Amino acid sequence: MTTDAQHGALMDGVYRHQRRIYDVTRKYYLLGRDRLIADLDVPAGGTVLEVACGTGRNLIRIARAYPQAPVYGFDISEQMLRTARAAVARAGLADRITLAAGDACARPEHGPFPDLRFDRVVFSYSLSMIPDWRGALAQGAAHTAPGGRLAVVDFGGQTGLPGWFRSGLVGWLARFHVTPRTDLEAALRDLGGDLRLQALYRDYARYGVVTFPL
Repeated sequence: MTTDAQHGALMDGVYRHQRRIYDVTRKYYLLGRDRLIADLDVPAGGTVLEVACGTGRNLIRIARAYPQAPVYGFDISEQMLRTARAAVARAGLADRITLAAGDACARPEHGPFPDLRFDRVVFSYSLSMIPDWRGALAQGAAHTAPGGRLAVVDFGGQTGLPGWFRSGLVGWLARFHVTPRTDLEAALRDLGGDLRLQALYRDYARYGVVTFPL
C-alpha cells in the first residue's frame, strides 16, 4: 500500500517540471471544470474547499465567480502548491484564497483545516490520481457542512467513444499515474445524500454532485 509520504513524493516527481506548463496543456482535455464552477451556486457567506487543488487554477476562478466566498485548497504535492501560491499572489487573491499542504484521505481533524466545514467541496480531476480515492471521497463528505454539496468532475468510461480512443487515452493517462474511476457513481451513492450524475462529451468525463441533508 502506498503511504502518504510516498504518494506525496510521487506527485512531486510527476509535477516538478510539469507544473510550469500544466494549465496551458490541460485545458484541452480536463473538460467540465468550468461547468462545475459555474454550477456551484455558493450561498451568501458560504465557503468552498478544493481537495487536491493543484496549481490553484480552479481556486482562482471560483474566487472570481463568487467574490463573497472564502476559498480554501490543499494538495499533497509541495511542487504544485509552489505554483498555486505564485498564481494566487499574481491574481491578487491571497487575502481570499487559503492554501495548505494536506492529504486528501486524512480525516478532517487531522487535515489542514480541522475546525472548518465547507458549503461546497470540489474534486476536479483529482480522484483519478488518488490511490485510496474512495477514502478521499469519504473524507470530502466529512468536510462538507450539513446542507452542503460535494461536486466531482473526472475522467469517465468513454463508453460513447471509439474503442481505440479509450485504449489510447487510458494508456496515455497511466504514464502520469492517472486511472479513470469507472465506478464513480456507486462510490458517490455510498456517501448518502441526493446524487445528480451526468456523462459529459460522450462519457469522456463524468460530473457528479451530492447534496447532503441539513
